[in-house]
Amino acid sequence: QLQASGGGLVEAGGSLRLSCAASGRTFSNYAVGWFRQAPGKEREFVAAITRNGGSTSYTDSVKGRFTIARDNAKNTVYLQMNSLKPEDTAVYYCAASQFYGRNLDLYRYWGQGTQVTVSS
Repeated sequence: QLQASGGGLVEAGGSLRLSCAASGRTFSNYAVGWFRQAPGKEREFVAAITRNGGSTSYTDSVKGRFTIARDNAKNTVYLQMNSLKPEDTAVYYCAASQFYGRNLDLYRYWGQGTQVTVSS
């Protein structure tokens, strides 16, 4: 199971750190991705990290502002979000996959989502 947390309401330019805690499986066996879904829009890729954290990937709109990292000893993946913009407002989901990539279909296990709201 995956549990996403850390969302909230923040002003534009502010920061939030999301956490994705895993239980019940060998966490280090899985790549982890963060995705988001804004109202009326499809769920989209945000960032991903390989099993050992050696490689990361970001969608263009968050490059330089968001950082994904993991601590396998704590079974947790983080998404540090800086310089937040109103267009970052969405429900953020973490997901785990045996395969590293940006495609939602790769990810078999999903958390419940955490709301991020950025006010202008």
